[in-house]
Amino acid sequence: MTTFPHPKANEILDRVESVFVGNRGLTEKLLAAALANGHVLFEDNPGLGKTLLVKSFARAIGCESKRVQFTPDILPADILGTKVWNGSAARFEMHPGPIFTNILLADEINRAPPKTQSALLEAMEERQVTIEGETRKLIAPFFVLATQNPIEQEGTYPLPEAQLDRFLLRMTTGYPSDEEAEMQILERRISWQKDDPTGDLAPAVDHATFVSMQKVAENGVFVDREVVRYMAQIVRAIRQHPDVDVGPSPRGSLALLRVSRAYALIQGRDFVTPDDVKTFAREALAHRTLLHLEASLAGRKVADVLDEVMAGVRMPARFGQSAVSRARA
Repeated sequence: MTTFPHPKANEILDRVESVFVGNRGLTEKLLAAALANGHVLFEDNPGLGKTLLVKSFARAIGCESKRVQFTPDILPADILGTKVWNGSAARFEMHPGPIFTNILLADEINRAPPKTQSALLEAMEERQVTIEGETRKLIAPFFVLATQNPIEQEGTYPLPEAQLDRFLLRMTTGYPSDEEAEMQILERRISWQKDDPTGDLAPAVDHATFVSMQKVAENGVFVDREVVRYMAQIVRAIRQHPDVDVGPSPRGSLALLRVSRAYALIQGRDFVTPDDVKTFAREALAHRTLLHLEASLAGRKVADVLDEVMAGVRMPARFGQSAVSRARA
C-alpha cells in the first residue's frame, strides 16, 4: 500500500529548492505535471531562472535529460536525428537526436522555425517519432520542459495553437517574492562560485522510483463524480463565455484531471478535492483559450475570463473520499 504523501515527493522538492530560489507552489506544480507525464511551457521574462529550474528538476528526479538551444537555423533532424550512410557496412544507420531521452529541455522554443516546431508534435502527443518512414518509440517517461520569452518577438516564431495544446501546463516563474529571496539568490551564487550548479546536484530518486510514482498518480488517486462534474462545468463555462472565441478542448479537461490527481498525491491524499482542481485551472486552461478580437481590443484578458468563470462555478460542497481514506478516518 502506498504511503501518503509519497515519501519521495518532498525529497524531490527539497532537492530542486536547494538550487532554485522560488515559492514552493511553483515547484509543486512542476512536480505534479511531471507525475502526470505532461509537458510544461515556462513563459516569462529573461533572467528569472526558467532554465535553472528545469535543469535542476531533471537532475532531482533521476531521469536522463538532454538540452536543446532552439535557434532560427535549427532543423528537425537536429532534434529527431537522421540516417547516415555507413560506407564500410554498406548501409544507412540511425543516428538518434537529443529527443531520445526522458526529459527534453527545449530552451527558447519559440526561436525555432515552424517546420522544426512541428517536428515535436508527434513526439509530444504519441511519444514516438518518425524518421525517414521509420517509427521509433520514445523512452518512458518522456516529457518536454520548454521555455520561451514572451516580450522579445524579434527573431521568434509564435507557437501554433496545436502545439500549445500539447502542453499540459503553461506557467511563469515570476520575480523573487521579497528582498530576502533576492539576497538568497546572490548568496548562493557566492557560495557556488559558478553560474550553473546543477551538475553537482544529486538525484533524489532514481528512474524506476519516479516511474512508480507516476503509476500511483495515475491509478492510486480517487476522483469523486462530483469533482469530475466540477471540472466539466469549468471547461464548459469557459467555452460558453461571451468573450471567448475558442475554448479548451477535451484535452484541456483531461489535463485538469491528470494534474489534479498528481497534485493530490503530493499533498498527501489519495483523493482529489475541488481545491486541487482550482489550483491548476489557470495553468491548464488559459493557453487553450482564445478571446474574440473585440474583447481583446477592449482590453480583456484570458485571465479575467478565467477569474469570472471560477467565481461563477459553484464548488461541490460534498464529495466522497477513497475507500482507503475512509478506512483510515
